[in-house]
Amino acid sequence: MRKYGFHQSNSDHTLFLKHRRGKTTALIVYVDDMIIIGDDSEEISCLQKQLAAEFEMKNLGGLKYFLGIEVARSKGGIFLSQRKYVLDLLSEVGLLECKPADIPIIQNHKLGEYSNQVPIDKGRYQRLVGKLIYLSHTRPDIAYAVSVVSQFMHCPSEDPMNAVIQILRYLKSSPGKGLMFFEEESLKG
Repeated sequence: MRKYGFHQSNSDHTLFLKHRRGKTTALIVYVDDMIIIGDDSEEISCLQKQLAAEFEMKNLGGLKYFLGIEVARSKGGIFLSQRKYVLDLLSEVGLLECKPADIPIIQNHKLGEYSNQVPIDKGRYQRLVGKLIYLSHTRPDIAYAVSVVSQFMHCPSEDPMNAVIQILRYLKSSPGKGLMFFEEESLKG
């Protein structure tokens, strides 16, 4: 990417950026998937041709789904959600038909490490919490609850697992909730 004038991001090594004539082009790569985005259509077209000369590529058109994140565009902006990811997760743990919860964590929860707690499957707990951490990218409404259950990754027990189930039941109430990025008049070029 450097030979095409792109610079690798220090904060995300899968992100490459190029600034030219006040415009920006970005390329993000994950294994064999990539997204090319920016406000320089000439540079995007050039990059696509350069990459196609070196790699077998297929242009899938406008971004609709990437790494479990659904992308929907409208005149008002861009909406990101992980609806399918939530439904798959609920199905995986057998909670697809569960009763939904109104809140992601019980207020004034008393989670902690107590000697009388029953230990649970550590690997399962860590996988579930890891999936919830990833889900919190488009669901900031669960971020606090996920940060609480993350504190028990090293030694999970029934109480923290019940808190994880509470988060999952909350997700059941609105699996398609996500983030809306509104188009701002002042940002138009």
